[in-house]
Amino acid sequence: MTTIAANLQAVRERVANAAIAAGRRPEEVVLLAVSKTWPAYCVADAADAGQRLFGENYVQEGVAKIAELKARALEWHFIGPLQSNKTRPVAAHFDWAHSVDRLKLAQRLSEQRDAEMAPLNVCIQVNVSGEASKSGVAPEEVPELARQVAALPRLRLRGLMAIPEPEGGEPLLRSRFATLRRLRDELNAAGLALDTLSMGMSHDLELAIAEGATMVRVGTAIFGTRKLREEQT
Repeated sequence: MTTIAANLQAVRERVANAAIAAGRRPEEVVLLAVSKTWPAYCVADAADAGQRLFGENYVQEGVAKIAELKARALEWHFIGPLQSNKTRPVAAHFDWAHSVDRLKLAQRLSEQRDAEMAPLNVCIQVNVSGEASKSGVAPEEVPELARQVAALPRLRLRGLMAIPEPEGGEPLLRSRFATLRRLRDELNAAGLALDTLSMGMSHDLELAIAEGATMVRVGTAIFGTRKLREEQT
């Protein structure tokens, strides 16, 4: 068993145990392996261990891996900050975009998605911590943006994404995740059928799952740290 395969197994066990502890079924939580900065052969190792969903932060890097690994039945998620001049390759190559935080981006993705392709799955990124340096729409602006995005052709609004500040301790983190869950529930009560809460990473996935995460984004616990990779190359 490779190191990546062993790490994947350990993370899957963490996810399953966290779900059970929260009174949920393990299959309710999907693991997204964040492969940014890691070469395609590392993604292939993870795929050989049964992983199918991969997240990329950088458009050019992600598109290159998608092309290299096109023979494998993998699902690709763009999770990094999205700029207007990078929407075309995301619309053309990815299955999901998690970081939509303004209508202009959603409109460009909609216009640039090939009509013959399946709709692009979209999450709205919410700035639940109010940090000026963080991407994401303010919580109070989510309902209007969600309605606008849901109406666009060739997109499918699936849910909400957040990256809370790592500092502040468990109670604060849980409250941030709970904010995202409440927003999703309110949108569903208003008639939107959202099924995805993309929240939780290597260091806080248990807290996110306890608060309702349906997709956790895990990189370091699967692939290691970038510093370690640099020392090995």
